Amino acid sequence: MNKRYPILFLALGVSVIAINAISCVSIPKGATAVKPFEKDKYLGKWYEIARMDFKFEKNLNNVTATYSLKDDGSIKVDNRGYNYVKQEWKQSIGKAKFVKESNEGRLKVSFFGPFYAGYNVIEIDKDYQYALIAGNNLKYLWILSRNKSIPETVKQQYLKKAESLGYDTATLVWTKQDQ
Repeated sequence: MNKRYPILFLALGVSVIAINAISCVSIPKGATAVKPFEKDKYLGKWYEIARMDFKFEKNLNNVTATYSLKDDGSIKVDNRGYNYVKQEWKQSIGKAKFVKESNEGRLKVSFFGPFYAGYNVIEIDKDYQYALIAGNNLKYLWILSRNKSIPETVKQQYLKKAESLGYDTATLVWTKQDQ
């Protein structure tokens, strides 16, 4: 047997472990994803009402996310926002797949090849008009709406839920939706 094969297999194994470690798909402690989750009702356009800020959304307002079903059963993710500093639109196209069953609101989303992050629908109203999304940990949180605003009662309900999980909701960025 060629002596290079064990080294090749070892390198391949280490690469797979590294990708899995970097591509962390989890849900914050104490959070549970919506179940039953109706994928078809979730598809379409959502307006970002609030978010925990991070580098890919820095200086963005008028942020929307549009979800559509792809032929392979995955979900196309089309995120768009206006960078008010650079005065230009920014768009990111990605894909989402269900972590387990499609009737549970636990997805993994990728905008960069094999690297996925958690996208957990942890609260949604019965008409699929408002949603609370948790990332892998307490650094990522979004409040989404089918409209450019959200009723105060829903906002307070979602903030209370986020705070009960340990989110610091005082750091939320409230997204302007003026275009």
